[in-house]
Amino acid sequence: MRYHIDTIPVWDAVKLDGECFLCALRRKTELGEVDRHLGASVMEPEVRIQVNKKGFCSNHQQMLYAMDNRLGHALMLESHVSEIRERLGKACKQIRSASRNASGASLMDKLSGKAPSPAKRMEDAAAALEELTCTCIICDAIDDNMGRYLHTFFHLYQNDTEFRKKFEGCKGMCIPHAAELLRHAAGELPGKALPEFSNLICSLEEEAFDRMQEDVSWFCRKFDYRNYDEPWYNSRDAVERTVNKLRGWCVGTEPNPKE
Repeated sequence: MRYHIDTIPVWDAVKLDGECFLCALRRKTELGEVDRHLGASVMEPEVRIQVNKKGFCSNHQQMLYAMDNRLGHALMLESHVSEIRERLGKACKQIRSASRNASGASLMDKLSGKAPSPAKRMEDAAAALEELTCTCIICDAIDDNMGRYLHTFFHLYQNDTEFRKKFEGCKGMCIPHAAELLRHAAGELPGKALPEFSNLICSLEEEAFDRMQEDVSWFCRKFDYRNYDEPWYNSRDAVERTVNKLRGWCVGTEPNPKE
């Protein structure tokens, strides 16, 4: 199969032979997006418009801050805060109006249902405020990239025998990404291929968790003085690998060795 811009990252992630190739892909994409938003893209008008509109979630604000580029971070915040201030003013106007209307509603209006309850008025007003912080340009970019990678994965799985063989011998995926593969399978694979693919994913996950269970159990037993001189086998990082297998990569060594 001819390699192109999307197949290479998917192939490289599977070749890592890690606990979840999709976690490796997602993390690499995430780090690339964080780096990009503190690089030359800071001054690109189209990027700034999207940053001003969407901003960054707390996790990605933390990652941007950790990059130690205060000026680049501040440049993005300057224009983003300017737009947020304008939208904040509109939200506060709605909040003040809702609170006045709620306090002024008559008992008859409340009982008749002609007017929204005070709680509903304030709930809607608070939602307008929450909308200022519910979007993230980096999260959206990651989702877009991962959507393409998932489509590429299924294309490779169906058309590249070598890739399929490599995937069938992998260590499985984290549970969230296994579920995501199964969720997309019906739209990407012909109906007759679904049972085989579903069985493969389930088998990979069952084998992986048998291995995880064994590794974690031995890790715990190693703290018994009677096993002090016994080897660790594959259990030294059992806690980190198990956490990441359960919920997706979040602790321990980066899933991409080069990162």
